[in-house]
Amino acid sequence: MIKRLLSFLDASPVNFLAVKNISKELEKNGFRRLNPQEPLGKVVAGDKFFVTKNDSSIYAFQIGKKTLADAGFHMICAHCDSPTFRIKPNAEMLCEGGIVKLNTEVYGGPIMSTWFDRPLTLAGRVIVKGKDAMHPKTLLLHIQRPLLQISNLAIHFNRQVNDGVKLSRQKDVLPILGIINDELEKGNLLMNVITGELNIQKEDILDFDLYLADATPACTFGVHDEFISSGRLDDLSMCWAGVEALTAADAQDTTQVLAIFDNEETGSQTKQGAGSPFLSYMLQRIALAQSGTEEAYYQAVERAFMISADNAHAWHPNYSEKFDPTNHPMLGSGPVIKFNAAQKYASDAVSAAIFANICEAAGVPCQRFVNHSDVAGGSTLGNILASSIPLKGVDMGNAILAMHSCRETGSVMDHEYCVKAFTKFYQL
Repeated sequence: MIKRLLSFLDASPVNFLAVKNISKELEKNGFRRLNPQEPLGKVVAGDKFFVTKNDSSIYAFQIGKKTLADAGFHMICAHCDSPTFRIKPNAEMLCEGGIVKLNTEVYGGPIMSTWFDRPLTLAGRVIVKGKDAMHPKTLLLHIQRPLLQISNLAIHFNRQVNDGVKLSRQKDVLPILGIINDELEKGNLLMNVITGELNIQKEDILDFDLYLADATPACTFGVHDEFISSGRLDDLSMCWAGVEALTAADAQDTTQVLAIFDNEETGSQTKQGAGSPFLSYMLQRIALAQSGTEEAYYQAVERAFMISADNAHAWHPNYSEKFDPTNHPMLGSGPVIKFNAAQKYASDAVSAAIFANICEAAGVPCQRFVNHSDVAGGSTLGNILASSIPLKGVDMGNAILAMHSCRETGSVMDHEYCVKAFTKFYQL
């Protein structure tokens, strides 16, 4: 099981490739890709299909034996974006000695120092000319070799570096791409890389969405190989747990839904984010196809349950003072239910009890997380989604260390626990 997760992480350096790889796994397991521009048509029990939005979010459905109005739906949601650096337009910056660095902007909230002095690569999508102006073509790019690096300033020029350094997002985190060998490469070094990888002509490129990614493969470590080390565990590990559970599930009375959103790290307020009405539109279309009435959708929402799956903070042995004294999750001790008095999480006593029951039925331990009262916490998908679809639900996630680092640390056992819990949820 863990090898499949590691393979998915390595093949999914950015959101677009994560959605592509999830699509392939769904199709391998009998799910049909639908075009949301086309009529949904007849929906019958056992139907398995999925749709995507903007190449970077994906929504999969296995239709239950009973209608949405009669049995509701069980939904797991997660997000496929992670903090990184986006390549700006006109990115090449020529420096002395012919060195070329790339102009970038920060995406989300990365721990920027963790991106220094490690091999990096590029991944994303390139938009090229299509059949007409309104229909350009999208090509996905994943350069599977070390290509760039953000280098530190030597300690000899910065004696206070180990006392803490304030990093400039515009100056300090620009990656080195290469050295120009001849005049023809000036201003074309990045484009030459793209055209060579995709076997296209420079004049056909209209635009791109490209990001930096760690070039080091995901791995396990520890005396017993009990830990996972990888970029993007938040939140691709939860995405993959949902995929594993959905593809293993047989049709039940209740419809099973997996929703994987984009742009959680920047607030979710995009057409492909959790703040978009796109998912509610799809659920309404399914309810209408089954029952022919708008009322069916509202009945379905009242009968539904949502698991919002986004990683939690594991107790850190070097920084124990940062954690709540009685509610700090441990690595390897099961999925974590997240609570917040300011309602940053969707969990309440009812939804938490339901999820704890699911874990118990799956033979899985679960934990509870509350922030230290003097430490501000983050927010996640549950309440953003609930603002457009008022679902009963729980915010949970597997515990990890170094959230938003270039490489995060999780637990092998927790991943197995989570897949078991998600699978049991879909079986109910």
